[in-house]
Amino acid sequence: MLTLATTTPGEPEIFASLQGEGASVGKPSTFVRLSRCNLACHWCDTAYTWRFTGDNRPHTDGLDFERGANQVTLEEAEVADRVAALTPERLVLTGGEPLLQGGALARMVAALKSLRPSMHVEIETNGTVAPHPRLDPLVHQFNVSPKLAHSGNPAELALLPERLAAYARDPRAYFKFVIAERSDLEEVLGLVQAHDMVPARVFLMPEGRDSATLRERSRWLGDLCAAHGFNFTDRLHIHLWGDTRGT
Repeated sequence: MLTLATTTPGEPEIFASLQGEGASVGKPSTFVRLSRCNLACHWCDTAYTWRFTGDNRPHTDGLDFERGANQVTLEEAEVADRVAALTPERLVLTGGEPLLQGGALARMVAALKSLRPSMHVEIETNGTVAPHPRLDPLVHQFNVSPKLAHSGNPAELALLPERLAAYARDPRAYFKFVIAERSDLEEVLGLVQAHDMVPARVFLMPEGRDSATLRERSRWLGDLCAAHGFNFTDRLHIHLWGDTRGT
């Protein structure tokens, strides 16, 4: 079984859209959003995947979410069928932290491959969890987003040296760092150097959940990317549809 987030109570968050961030930005994709996360970012825009009633981990919105309305479980085969019924040839597994359900994802992706052998599979991860050994060979791309200090997560939980080094060695992995202030760049530079990350596979993205904030931060963030040889990524889906589920 897979535990998924919902768009509305009882309806799993499985949808076709455009990839809004990172190395595949703008590409038609099918998204499967998993529920649950092992971290708690202050600015998380999918807090409904983890901040359930009774969870007091800090979040800027101060909201909590009723678990029953925001989680749903489905058999792996049913998820595969729903993905196969949509048009895109690219699947993005996101969350939450999808690798917490690595075994079930392996079964789902294997079932999907029998239906759509050409499906390109991406996983969006915070970089703290190793891919399940049966899932790893089925993945074409890892979109790794390590959480910096401004996320509110302790470094000993969010920045695991052995995991960052392993992803840095994997040619399928791209790194995406969320940047809120210019000073965040120093932390990124330290991580890139410490783990031998290839700058050409590093993306910097402005933190923000509305177009005005993203545009303001993009003005100076673009200059920092150009100066240090990193890629810039916007949040395309926010500009097109706003901060909403199922986009």
